[in-house]
Amino acid sequence: MSVYSMTSYASGQQAAPKAAEDGSTSSRSAQPRLALELRSVNSRFLDLQFRLPDELRQHEPALRELLGKRLKRGKVELRAYIEGRDSSGLQEPSPRALQRLSSLQDQVQSWLPGAPALSVADVLRWAGGSEESAAASIAEAVLPLAQKVLDDFVTARAREGARLAQLLDVRLVELRRLAKDAEPLIPKAIEAQTQRFLTRWNEALAGVENAPPAAAAQERALSEATAFAIRIDVSEELGRLVSHLDEITAILKKGGEIGKRLDFLIQELHREANTLGSKSTMLDLTRISVDMKVLIEQMREQVQNIE
Repeated sequence: MSVYSMTSYASGQQAAPKAAEDGSTSSRSAQPRLALELRSVNSRFLDLQFRLPDELRQHEPALRELLGKRLKRGKVELRAYIEGRDSSGLQEPSPRALQRLSSLQDQVQSWLPGAPALSVADVLRWAGGSEESAAASIAEAVLPLAQKVLDDFVTARAREGARLAQLLDVRLVELRRLAKDAEPLIPKAIEAQTQRFLTRWNEALAGVENAPPAAAAQERALSEATAFAIRIDVSEELGRLVSHLDEITAILKKGGEIGKRLDFLIQELHREANTLGSKSTMLDLTRISVDMKVLIEQMREQVQNIE
């Protein structure tokens, strides 16, 4: 399964089918087009927002259901436009259309003498029939066009997600290298610090009157040195860090909705790297801890964009 980014963009257009040729102005003018834009940025949850013209507002529930089935996280905005229509909303009737309406009116009134004559509004409404037909065609095209744009949108998300996964893999390799470099330094740091502790212990006892027997003092010194060595031993933290790296690698291979899980593991990585630095008694281990935290922070920024 792919890794999906929460940042993406896709768009598409659909022209209304041409009306039948009746000589009207509307049939000769440019056909209106439906345009859809779908864009998203990262978010903790799925946040759907719609910007639709009034004549397409009734499609919002269906569009919400369509997007909800394919998207799990992100702040997603769907915008719809109807382009190429007369901004005044009125179409000038052609002489042919007016002649046709007049003939029909005469036929109706010959059979129904009491029938009222057509009003200006009636004439504009009937003469603009092709415009209404185009608007209906556009409304019917909303869901099919939204499905096509959504397919392109998900494909773009997968493409960007693959790039993010590659960047994470590079940093995982670097973190593994740093962990491997730290392993041989841990026993050296413990040994050096233990010897330093024993030296200071003996120096302190040398100036004390009525000092305890040498054997007892040595035994106590070794006990205290051992306890101190346990406190500065970071082998356990380093082991957990490597385990988290293995888990992140497995999750990236699995794909799907992994962003929240990765975010949690990044926090755990930072905790272990921070502990490694706070317990360090060697400059080399401190430098490794700093390098680890830099890489982990870079990974955090990338993980925040993964669905």
